Amino acid sequence: MKEKEAVPAQPEWICSRCGIALEVGKVDVGYLGSVFPVDLYRCAKCGQVFVPEELAEGKMAEVEKLLEDK
Repeated sequence: MKEKEAVPAQPEWICSRCGIALEVGKVDVGYLGSVFPVDLYRCAKCGQVFVPEELAEGKMAEVEKLLEDK
């Protein structure tokens, strides 16, 4: 996954814990000992992260498969 991967345009997302709008911010995503900085929707108050379905089933799934095949 590229560091500059764009976050898909979405309607405003609201944090289920805090009730405030999520903001795009840098999040470290880890899998099998590898860590990747990615821009994702996150809550500025509690840090909860939202991963859009397209990203989880697309790029993230591809990266998981590549790492598992190593």
